[in-house]
Amino acid sequence: MSDPKLNYLPCPDTDSGHRMAFWEWGDPQATHVVVCVHGLSRQGRDFDVLAQALVAKAGGALRVICPDVVGRGKSDWLADPQGYQIPSYAGDMMALLMHLKPTTQTLDWVGTSMGGLIGMAVFGQKQFPLPLQVRRLVLNDVGPSIQWEALARIGAYLGREVKFDSLQQAADAMWSISSSFGPHTPEQWMELSRHMVKPVPGSDSAVTLHYDPAIAVPFTAVTQEAATQGEAMLWALYDGLQAQTLVLRGAQSDLLSPQTAKMMTERGPKARLVEFAGVGHAPTLIAPDQVEAVTGFVLG
Repeated sequence: MSDPKLNYLPCPDTDSGHRMAFWEWGDPQATHVVVCVHGLSRQGRDFDVLAQALVAKAGGALRVICPDVVGRGKSDWLADPQGYQIPSYAGDMMALLMHLKPTTQTLDWVGTSMGGLIGMAVFGQKQFPLPLQVRRLVLNDVGPSIQWEALARIGAYLGREVKFDSLQQAADAMWSISSSFGPHTPEQWMELSRHMVKPVPGSDSAVTLHYDPAIAVPFTAVTQEAATQGEAMLWALYDGLQAQTLVLRGAQSDLLSPQTAKMMTERGPKARLVEFAGVGHAPTLIAPDQVEAVTGFVLG
């Protein structure tokens, strides 16, 4: 299967509601579902390689769901940019779990960066009943303590309204700020870049970034003091996780420190830790060793 199916799910918000897009791979009737959630400025097609590998290793008896978090990809943009925060995203994922509940017996979650934080927010709160419990959780280069320098680095480029003359120009520009993702062939990077842009109306070749620039509004408003204060809440969520947990870390990551990763193996779900040499924030789960780490954990 070379292309996923695109679906839409209505989600509530403080205005008139919005649609969240999600990409579906594998058998739509499979009772084992893996939800893969992307990073801050990314979108669900980041998981194309991983999703196909999971379905192949499962012999087809698997359904992989890759949402475009609201404001990204094919999902709607919000009228109020303050909705671009983890609690709102978690609410959308609760709606997704309700949608998946009737046919799902086993649920696993793969979250890259922001997608990992959303997973912690959904599954780490013991006081709220969930439509589905997660069995295995992958936190890709993210944890309860996030390095402020990495947030500042991301905030420096997030939300800029830019146009590119071509897809190749866009890919080159994105590589200049994403080289920490680690080695990629030109073909791999072009495939990752292809879904990160959309056509500029009225132009034959010009493109612009896929996401709502307003996702930067709440992100750039966070202060170092507020981020530090939020760590206690994130650790409480992490400690509340009941799933078997795998933490992936780029050995050169500036967002997930070695100290935090080690603490994640010692408290809460006592995660297993796998590091990837030559990679920073965040592993793209395309390299064979990265794919094997996830598929082996989820399907092992």
